[in-house]
Amino acid sequence: MRILVAEDERDLADLVAVGLRRHAMAVDVVYDGAAAVERLAVHDYDVLVLDRDLPEMHGDLVCRELVARGSRTRILMMTAAASVPERIAGLGMGADDYLPKPFDYAELVARVRALGRRSQSAVPPVLMRHGIVLDPHRLQASRDGRHLHLSLKEFAVLEVLMRADGAVVSSERLLEEAWDENADPFTTVVRVLISRLRAKLGDPPCIQTVPGAGYLL
Repeated sequence: MRILVAEDERDLADLVAVGLRRHAMAVDVVYDGAAAVERLAVHDYDVLVLDRDLPEMHGDLVCRELVARGSRTRILMMTAAASVPERIAGLGMGADDYLPKPFDYAELVARVRALGRRSQSAVPPVLMRHGIVLDPHRLQASRDGRHLHLSLKEFAVLEVLMRADGAVVSSERLLEEAWDENADPFTTVVRVLISRLRAKLGDPPCIQTVPGAGYLL
């Protein structure tokens, strides 16, 4: 999943990003509302983790603008104001979920995952194809009963390929969904990772290269 964290408390924002990356998510971080709107116009995020009290542009306005665009991005709004009227107001603007601060980190991850599933086409919680069993919730993968020791990035790329359900996935889409904005689109990072993933998946080969188009599993 591709996540945008918009939070003006820099330490908190960076900690949230690091934690989500440990769950094989690609995460970008901004520290004000105007920057959030700019990123949302460029990238197709699955989930926006949005602090309500942002500088430059209030989180309420960010939420309203995203909803007005008809974006598929799901919004998890966070704020220290945890009263029922505040939560109702946030949801009334179009937020999909509401998490008061301080929050339990495990709950944040669970809510982000749940919203991410809603932003995508319906797929089973455990993915299976060509003898590969991938459990995104537990970050576990196996093939023909053999445990696969995958890095988080390898896991994320395999998940994108499996969710495509046999369709070709371009290198650009892999960069968009499995890497953050710091990835250089002109490097061979996708090709190198696919090569490592093929080696770990073993025989028979199951990731095909479609010249000029991308990869399919």
